[in-house]
Amino acid sequence: MTLQDILDPQLDASFKGFPQNTAPLRRSAVAAQGWNVLDGDLPLPLAIVKRDAVTHNLSWMQRFATERGVDMAPHGKTTMSPQLFRRQLDAGAWGLTFATVGQVRAGATTGARRCLIANQVLSAADLQGIQSLQQEFAGLRIAFLVDSLAQLALIEAWFSAQPQATPFEVMIEIGVPGGRTGCRTHADALTLAERLHQSSATRLVGIECYEGGGASGKTEPDSAYANALMQRVAAIALACDAAGWFADDEVLITAGGSAIFDLVAEQLKPQLSLPVRGLLRSGCYVTHDHGFYKRMVNAVNQRLGCEDGLHPAIEVWASVQSCPEPGLAILAVGRRDLSYDLDLPTPIAYSPRGGRSIRTAPADWTVSALNDQHAYLRWTDAGSALLQVGDRVALGISHPCTTFDKWRWMPVVDADYGVCDALVTCF
Repeated sequence: MTLQDILDPQLDASFKGFPQNTAPLRRSAVAAQGWNVLDGDLPLPLAIVKRDAVTHNLSWMQRFATERGVDMAPHGKTTMSPQLFRRQLDAGAWGLTFATVGQVRAGATTGARRCLIANQVLSAADLQGIQSLQQEFAGLRIAFLVDSLAQLALIEAWFSAQPQATPFEVMIEIGVPGGRTGCRTHADALTLAERLHQSSATRLVGIECYEGGGASGKTEPDSAYANALMQRVAAIALACDAAGWFADDEVLITAGGSAIFDLVAEQLKPQLSLPVRGLLRSGCYVTHDHGFYKRMVNAVNQRLGCEDGLHPAIEVWASVQSCPEPGLAILAVGRRDLSYDLDLPTPIAYSPRGGRSIRTAPADWTVSALNDQHAYLRWTDAGSALLQVGDRVALGISHPCTTFDKWRWMPVVDADYGVCDALVTCF
């Protein structure tokens, strides 16, 4: 895979949303085609990314981190878009975070040289994969999570059979009862830390946690939850520092989903004898959404006193294919096209067939259900019966991660829905 393959691949009619009668072309040539979403130049359904919102979000989040003395290592799994990886790195990100070794390859090919894997790595194939990537990409740093002696035993067994292998950089993950991975107790974390320090297969470089699973969008409980978790992280970091178990001259302390990142950002640099690099791993900020993260970040904005926070950048446009009964329109879009794991999509606008005018969706419009490729748009007010077959409806999504993975490419549009760029994904 070359840099051109990943940053400027060829698009063609096998890509959903690409015009059926257009010859294949490079991603970089998309802007020159003069397409406009509202002119019907691209087939629906279509997921689009709004250029100005992405530019705003990149700047806003980088500024937020810089003002708090921490760095960004945004979660690349959100978009798996090399073009957005490049934008995040160019905006000042220290590195990128991924969930799998395979995802790291996309980041490294794009140019990232500092990568976190916010997950446990333990299989022989993945351990070999890390070693191979570091041989292939000069200067590539990869650190992954460890949360048990059982995982360490698997790492050591593989390492002992590989005389040319180099020690793995690892971070201890701190978890919460009832949550997913991570050490549950202080004692377990310190036992693991000592063994990681003693092992020839690993180098302990930091402490990690993920606070997003406990977010409610309510400041009082969220603050108490985040503070308790970060106090545990700090206590373990202090104990490891005092024991001399960290392997580098700089300790990585990392947290930060996209829901309550403000509550952990200022607790990422505990006072140790060694320098500390605090890393926020938020990923959904780059495109934000109209649902779950909008609700969560509204609370962030209130805590920050911010009047202009993150902007939703993804819309999925669909045509009205049937109005079979009063109060119901069937849209030609469904689970294959947009996220539905956290919330159903939200109607935000519509455009009558044959024109570029856009109107705000009435407040009583809701999507009540999705099939594979159909959405049920309903309304209760007879005055809202505005749609006709052939009209277009814009849907806001909830949870960008599970919309991005449904598209191999997305046009980037300007304020008038003119296509000015494109991005691709590599899930």
